[in-house]
Amino acid sequence: MQKGRLSVLKTPLAILFFSVVAAACVIGFSRNLPAQAASDAEYRRMRVFTEALAEIERKYVEKKSPEELINAAIKGMVSSLDPHSSYLTPEEYKELQVETKGSFTGVGIEITTKDGILTVVSPIEGTPAYKAGIKAGDRIVKIDGKLTKGMTSMDAVKAIRGPKGDKVVLSIMREGEARLLDIPIVRDVIPLVSVRHKIIEDGYGYVRISTFQENTTSDLVKALRNLQTQKIPLKGLVLDLRNDPGGLLQEAVGVADQFLEDGVIVSTKGRLPGQEMVFRATGSMTAGDYPIVCLVNNGTASASEIVAGALQDHSRAIIMGTTSFGKGSVQTIIPMDDNGALRLTTARYYVPSGRAIQAKGIVPDVVVAFEPPPEKPNKKEKFHGIREKDLNGAMKAEEDPEAENKNKDEEETDDKLYMTAERLAKDNQLRRALDLLKAWQVFEKVAKTKYSHGATTEER
Repeated sequence: MQKGRLSVLKTPLAILFFSVVAAACVIGFSRNLPAQAASDAEYRRMRVFTEALAEIERKYVEKKSPEELINAAIKGMVSSLDPHSSYLTPEEYKELQVETKGSFTGVGIEITTKDGILTVVSPIEGTPAYKAGIKAGDRIVKIDGKLTKGMTSMDAVKAIRGPKGDKVVLSIMREGEARLLDIPIVRDVIPLVSVRHKIIEDGYGYVRISTFQENTTSDLVKALRNLQTQKIPLKGLVLDLRNDPGGLLQEAVGVADQFLEDGVIVSTKGRLPGQEMVFRATGSMTAGDYPIVCLVNNGTASASEIVAGALQDHSRAIIMGTTSFGKGSVQTIIPMDDNGALRLTTARYYVPSGRAIQAKGIVPDVVVAFEPPPEKPNKKEKFHGIREKDLNGAMKAEEDPEAENKNKDEEETDDKLYMTAERLAKDNQLRRALDLLKAWQVFEKVAKTKYSHGATTEER
């Protein structure tokens, strides 16, 4: 915490009392009460606060500075509102600004408080947490052996993050498991590549959005243009929003805008008139008129639910998977004088049909639960006998330039654009999405043929 205006509070309590009361008046506690009554009520409550602060300073078993105590009081006040509101110290505020720009050091999970327990919204794809097997819905009971009961989500983030290369152990409670699972994770720099794209097979594209940060919309535009300029025209697209914890509202609007010609994308409503906003499609969409299947699951939250809800309500995509997380609130970052900030829930958002998804989520059009691929049995290597290459002093095999180039080409193709068969084989939801897109093409042909035959019969 930076020293400055708050550091003077370490001197006379009269100054501290004046500062706290002045702050209360600036915040505007008196908005809904008659002026004099509000002033008296606030004065009495703030006097109790300063008395408690003075007693803690004088008598608590360990020495605590006013700065620490006031920060804790603000954190407690804000965290009592809802799981997503929090007070950010200057250091935490800086970290948040870095995150939205593209990278941070940690394990790569989005967490919230659900029923008083720290809960994983989703692991970010490709991060240490994702590779360690952390799943959406996991409940974090301990962090490095310390119980998380009573810990805010911001405190938990602080405990989980640390220097690159250091290890943190998360003790989690998982549905279907009889005991706590201790999962060690090595911290690393988390580069947030928010948009990835592949060709599943000729004519069928895949776009994965893992989070909504600065440049997500522009990265999506590049991905769509790349897929749409291949030799074989795009017949269908899978938009994967699974385990996407959300992010910036304006980027969610920008992403949905790439798929919609017109109409409402999302609306927000709060207590103040300025918080009632309607975001509409601008008509500058990048996507073609091919069919789209949008994949969601219980880790699809916030901004990603806005996109899924808009596509569903405008019948632009079939939503497939399992019901999404259900975070239908908007948080506003309000900078404070101490260089910290309030992350405050200021509005609820509504999808185009007027549905509020808070605590309900987006219900898929086609429900398909994820089926983890069966674990491969440990195969013992078979003994093939002694071969020429095993003999002492045997000459090495000559390199086959043709085979080497072929393998290199295949590797480059897989890495660059085409999805591997192994990747597809491990994901039953993605396979179902591809099947649906293919069936779509068949139904279109059948419908056209039927219409054509009907017209011929009438002419006769």
